[in-house]
Amino acid sequence: MRLLVVEDERDLAQTLRRALEEEQFAVDLAADGEEGLFKMRELPYDAVVLDLMLPRMDGWTVLQTARGDGIRTPVLILTAREMIEDRVRGLNLGADDYLTKPFALAELIARVRAMIRRAYGNPAATLQLGDLTIDTAARQVCRDGAAIELTAREFAILELLTRSRGTVVARARICEHIYNEETDVLSNVVDVHVAALRRKLGSDLIRTRRGEGYIIDA
Repeated sequence: MRLLVVEDERDLAQTLRRALEEEQFAVDLAADGEEGLFKMRELPYDAVVLDLMLPRMDGWTVLQTARGDGIRTPVLILTAREMIEDRVRGLNLGADDYLTKPFALAELIARVRAMIRRAYGNPAATLQLGDLTIDTAARQVCRDGAAIELTAREFAILELLTRSRGTVVARARICEHIYNEETDVLSNVVDVHVAALRRKLGSDLIRTRRGEGYIIDA
């Protein structure tokens, strides 16, 4: 899953990036509102963590403009503004969740994951795919109770394809989903990860649509 963190406090932004990357998210940063809105328009993020008191464009304006543009990416407002009026305003402008500073990183991560699950239309943390059980919170895959070891990238691709079950997912979208903007990606990297998933989970699970991408329709 790929996230955007829009936060002008550099130390906090880096702390958030490290914590989220430890949980296997790909994370991009934006240090002001204009940069955050630009990135939201350019990339299909799975979720955005948005501060309100930002330079160049405040978070209220970023959120309102993004929603006006038709951007439906889930947004969690992360702010020191704790008045009920601020919470109501943020939610009414289109935020999906609202968390005040100071906060616990574990709660932030849990809220982000819950937003993403709701956005994909399945609020459960556990996905079932035939005899495979995919625990998106624990980042584990089991078959009949036996754990199957996947790399972080392999798990991210499996989760994306499972949540998009029945829909072809293009290679470009997979790359955008699992890598941040600072990563140099080889042209065949998605094919390599999918080949590894087929070796570990079975050759029939992920199908290739030539010229289009990959699909799970089990």
